[in-house]
Amino acid sequence: MTTRVASSFRKPVCRHRIVVPVMVTSLAAAVLLFTGPVAAPAQQTPRVYRIGFVSPTSSGPASDAFRQGLRDAGYVEGENVVIEARFAEGHQERLPELVREVLRLKVDVLVAAAGSAALAAKQTTTTVPIVFAGVSDPVALGLVASLARPGGNITGATAGVDGRIAGKLPGLLKDTVPHVSHVAVLWNSKSTNWSSAKESVKEIDAAARARTMKLDWFDAADAAELDRAFAAIATSRAQGIIVIADPFFFVNRVKLVRFAASKRLPAAYFFKAFADAGGLMSYGPSLEESFRRAARYVDKILKGAKPADLPIEQSTTFELAINLKTARTLGLTIPQSMLHRANHVID
Repeated sequence: MTTRVASSFRKPVCRHRIVVPVMVTSLAAAVLLFTGPVAAPAQQTPRVYRIGFVSPTSSGPASDAFRQGLRDAGYVEGENVVIEARFAEGHQERLPELVREVLRLKVDVLVAAAGSAALAAKQTTTTVPIVFAGVSDPVALGLVASLARPGGNITGATAGVDGRIAGKLPGLLKDTVPHVSHVAVLWNSKSTNWSSAKESVKEIDAAARARTMKLDWFDAADAAELDRAFAAIATSRAQGIIVIADPFFFVNRVKLVRFAASKRLPAAYFFKAFADAGGLMSYGPSLEESFRRAARYVDKILKGAKPADLPIEQSTTFELAINLKTARTLGLTIPQSMLHRANHVID
């Protein structure tokens, strides 16, 4: 090859037309000989994150909102994220074991729905990041040191009905059903959200006195006590019902709504899920928004943030929902002023 190239240099007419292609071709051949074909960049397999989700209640709007929040952040179940969900179906005593079961799956983040699940998670692990949602008062519950500086391995978004919010229920019920002056109030003295429940009792009592409404109090923490409370309310001559926020009542929302309907009692609840289930009205924070925000916390943690450095986000969206279909069934005409105030009118 060297001889032929050298001889070509002696042909002045064809020098540039022959030598340059031969030299380039020879160089390319040499490169290919020693390096082989240029390989395409290797594609990395995307990491699949594993997220635990433990709730004292059944799957529903909250878990749906959490999944939507993950999709909004770019996560696709089965592609780059797997959700290990466990539901206690109202049996709070099952929560510690469900948390341990999920942790054994080596999750990257554990999401705890409501205060009882968050407490079970906090008591089980100090290393796996925990994100809670739907908690009334995480400081009073002992989950975090402060809202601004949670500390430890836990953070999240509140969606609790504190005393200030619960105190609006007597007035809202009175404005919606003006003839109501005697109300049965259902609460749980054994609530995991005890500090919030106690404050709610105080605020509801004060608001009822201001409206000259008589209150009868009924305590229930389990199915048997709830049935006894129903029997007592049925003979109390109450004209309406107020239900104070509690995970136990949320789990039994369909049962509560059906009881109120069977006794033709207008009732006010604390989450829109009750109005969706057929309750007359509800007022409280957006549970769905709390879980969408929890998904944003999860996204930040998966990208390297530490729970201790993520301040707690408090509820900012409060919803008044009125179910017109239920109102018609009860023979009620809802004042236009209330319909204009409602964020959601269900018909």
